[in-house]
Amino acid sequence: MAAKKNGKTLNLSAIIDLNEASSMRDKFLSLRGSALSIDASAVERVGTLGAQVLMAAAKTWDQDKLAFTFSKASDAFQKTMQLIGVDIHHLLAKEIRQ
Repeated sequence: MAAKKNGKTLNLSAIIDLNEASSMRDKFLSLRGSALSIDASAVERVGTLGAQVLMAAAKTWDQDKLAFTFSKASDAFQKTMQLIGVDIHHLLAKEIRQ
């Protein structure tokens, strides 16, 4: 499911390390209350703290009953999330599910 018309898009950085995880948290806080579409197409590397921030945001949006989807995801992003045991398949837009 893509973000609704009143939703927002967040483009993730290529490297999601400790510093970027902190920045992402702040971005998520500023976007709370709107449907959100995540563009992870540029992601080359994800640290576990970055994955935790993403999943915490997904849970928050779910509790708020707002859309939280990944509209685009790089192969590296998908493989890294799978490798660390995070299933994002249900959050992927239908167009990019395998």
